[in-house]
Amino acid sequence: MHARFRMRLGFCQGSILLILALSGCARHQADVLGDRASTVEVSVLSMAPQKLVERTELSGRLSALNVADVRPQISGIVQKRLFTEGSEVSAGQPLYQIDPAMYQATYDQARGVLAKAEAMLSDAKTKSSRFAELVKINGVSKQDYDDAVAVVNEDRADVLADRASLETARINLGYTRITSPISGQIGVSSVTAGALVTAEQTTALATVQAIDHMYLDVTRPSVNWLRLRKEFNTGHLKQSGNQGATVHIVMEDGSDYPQPGTLAFSDITVDQTTGSVTLRVVVPNPEHELLPGMFVRAELDEGVDEQAMLVPQLAVTRTPDGQATVWLAGADGKAHQAPVRADRAYGDRWIISQGLKAGDRVVTSGAGQLQDGAPVKVTDTQASNAPAAGSAAAHG
Repeated sequence: MHARFRMRLGFCQGSILLILALSGCARHQADVLGDRASTVEVSVLSMAPQKLVERTELSGRLSALNVADVRPQISGIVQKRLFTEGSEVSAGQPLYQIDPAMYQATYDQARGVLAKAEAMLSDAKTKSSRFAELVKINGVSKQDYDDAVAVVNEDRADVLADRASLETARINLGYTRITSPISGQIGVSSVTAGALVTAEQTTALATVQAIDHMYLDVTRPSVNWLRLRKEFNTGHLKQSGNQGATVHIVMEDGSDYPQPGTLAFSDITVDQTTGSVTLRVVVPNPEHELLPGMFVRAELDEGVDEQAMLVPQLAVTRTPDGQATVWLAGADGKAHQAPVRADRAYGDRWIISQGLKAGDRVVTSGAGQLQDGAPVKVTDTQASNAPAAGSAAAHG
């Protein structure tokens, strides 16, 4: 009986040990499977500083460097037009002829009045000189001599006034031939021969525009202007050239204009309604390919960032309060979420100004399954290469 009891007890103990062994194996296998299930496979971008040109794209309309409206300075009838519409004209070139008959008569009359005044002055001077000798021997009274001197002064004043009248008449006679105030291309004439024009009219007879160089006025937010000034002052950005910002022009049809422009100046006043600053660009136009009023795009190379950090836009997420974050694959094999500053786009990437350093591995795919501290397995590592040239713009 004791032997049978010992056999049953041994059998029970063996069964318990087998159950415990099988249970331990199951738990171990579950732990292994669980670890494998929680590890996320990701692709990463290894960060490295890059050199890129800060470029901003703005739009605007072209205007001529010099514009002059041709208007009459006297009234009269237009006798003839002396130019071909749309042609090149030079400064001082006659454009219109106004009937000069009345102004010629006024000029001739002024010449006669002046000649008469000069003759009277000459006679008064002779009489005054004669009285000057006679008054010494009491041949005339002192009063007569004083009167003669006064007449000389009056006649001299009349001569000065008549000379001014003659000069006015000469100027008005010259205005009967209307000339071009500047060199450039002249547009459509608003009058023909026989038309009456007046000195007070507001309608220009024609407009001359100098288009060998063109102005392009564009605007940009003042906050961007302040950011650029700060980055230049701190050395984060450097001028892209000795001449300052250069400008690349893109035509309305998307083609590139071959002549580069230069940034001439920026306005010193911020528009109170738009909060923007006006920038003026000067563009060479030797072939007259550009026309006033044409709409173009201007790409401004504002500076060079020697230590730019770029990440794909899809790798950056934002919290409900707007904070930009990226996922990093740490050296410990775990994922970590890092806050960054991504306020400017460059092509299809964000420029990261804060939060990343060289060597950081930014998760570019698989981030949707990550949790902070979760194990990750890097399956693909890409180097941070410079993207194609793009425009840097503030995120808003």
